[in-house]
Amino acid sequence: MSRDQMIGWLLVLSSLIIIIVYGYVLFLTEYSFILVQLTLMIAVIGVFGILGWIGYTLATTPPPKPIEEIEKEIEEELKKLEQEAKEEKTGEAKTG
Repeated sequence: MSRDQMIGWLLVLSSLIIIIVYGYVLFLTEYSFILVQLTLMIAVIGVFGILGWIGYTLATTPPPKPIEEIEKEIEEELKKLEQEAKEEKTGEAKTG
């Protein structure tokens, strides 16, 4: 059995154990209310933590260049390439 398969079965087994223990604590002990509170708090922290991270990323990322600037840069590059191609052709004509 490969290492990845072993890790996969370990994840399946640990997930089943956690599901059984969670169900037992939720339905058969007096700690069910605390467990529900803890579960909801973890879910809220996860969802709003990700939302906050997205907001922080949007707030701190510089805006992209305007399309007009990009178009100008592309046109300049094309002009340079055309000039280089013309120079190569004239150079070949002189030597040929």
